[in-house]
Parts: sequence; structure tokens; C-alpha cells
Amino acid sequence: MPDRLDKLAVIWSSADAEVARSAAFMYARNSLVRGWWHQVRLIVWGPSAKTLAFDADLQLELTALADAGVELYACKACAESHGVGERLERTGVQVMYMGQPLTDMLKQGWRVITF
Repeated sequence: MPDRLDKLAVIWSSADAEVARSAAFMYARNSLVRGWWHQVRLIVWGPSAKTLAFDADLQLELTALADAGVELYACKACAESHGVGERLERTGVQVMYMGQPLTDMLKQGWRVITF
């Protein structure tokens, strides 16, 4: 049975779509598919919210992440500041204020990697 240290939060904050494809999304997906981590959450934070909202290819890749079991979240404050909250919700990402959830995850021993 996995312990509390077997949980990973991948924070994608870069506006660069290639960072999502070749780093954040790839690592998040492989982490579950290859069994490196038991639970993985991708958190879209900052300018990445706008990038995701307008990039259909990234949205398709996001679907593959969800199919692999990656939990998808986006910071509501960030999405609202870029005017893309509703667009992100339509992609299947859970849009919510992330300050407290991230704090809770850190206090529970989640590992965090940022791209």
C-alpha cells in the first residue's frame, strides 16, 4: 500500500506550450503509467491557464492525462485574471482556488515539481 509520500503535484505555470508537452504533461502521465507515483495531480497555475484555454492540441493531451488517471486542477484566481475560467472548465479541469488545497497537500507530505 502506498504511503503519503507517494503523491506528486505537478505545477505547470509557464505560458510556453512546449514546456507543457515536453515536461509537465509528459512527466505527469509517465509517473502514473510507469508506477513512479501512486497519485498525481496536474495543477495549471498562472499564465499557463491562458495558454491551455486557447490551445486545442494541449486540451487533447489533457484528455489523455485524465484517461491515464492524472487529476486535473486549475487555479481559479489565475484563470479569472486571464478571463478563461469558463473555457478551462469546459476542458474537464477542476477550476478552484488552489492556495489552500496546495497548502494542505504540502502539509500532508505531497511532493511538488514545477514547470
